[in-house]
Amino acid sequence: MAQIRHDFLVDPVARERNILRNVYLWMTAGLFLTGIVSYAASQSDSFLRLLYGTPGAFLVLMVAELALVIYLSSRIQKMSAQTAVFAFIGYAFLNGLTLSVIFLAYTGLTITQAFFTTAAAFGGMSLYGLSTKKDLSGAGHYLLMGLWGIIIASVINFFIGSSALYYGISFIGVAVFMGLTAWDTQVIKRWNDAYGSAMDEEQYVKLSIMGALKLYLDFINMFLFLLRIFGRRR
Repeated sequence: MAQIRHDFLVDPVARERNILRNVYLWMTAGLFLTGIVSYAASQSDSFLRLLYGTPGAFLVLMVAELALVIYLSSRIQKMSAQTAVFAFIGYAFLNGLTLSVIFLAYTGLTITQAFFTTAAAFGGMSLYGLSTKKDLSGAGHYLLMGLWGIIIASVINFFIGSSALYYGISFIGVAVFMGLTAWDTQVIKRWNDAYGSAMDEEQYVKLSIMGALKLYLDFINMFLFLLRIFGRRR
């Protein structure tokens, strides 16, 4: 974790710079952990037999992951900074286990292409969110509506199995999460402004973790939709 000096918490420009740096560091650490765990799990025959050969095992893992991210998002203000850090690390670890399937379903080249394309798109949109003077709050509401639309369309397509709808959802998903990346980056800046000089080190850490979780989810989901577009199934 980045070292915090009290003058950074008082100076608004320095505070914003350090919070954003901490957010990106935690997000990158979470992505790195997810990637390492995902690859290691995909290489373990015993784990794969346990996860995909035991009825309900994958579902239990998914429910645990969902419960953890909901807990972290809704309770972060009431938990300690240390608990928030461990919850974020735990979520990144569990997500790595569930994403191990991508190494079985896609080629290494496809995964690499999707990852670097995601990194470029994410970086560009996050930079836009940081630099634009335009308030993206209005767009954020439409993006959230689009996200719900993607979820509903995905459930419907699970039953009808339309390849056209599958790729349509994927392209829309990329666009939605690119927009959410810019919006969430701006939300993090507003959090910093809302706390102001009253922010203490405990709040600094929790804000950094919450911001990292937001951007981590944007990155992962954009990556998965791009993977579907680039995907050459094994």
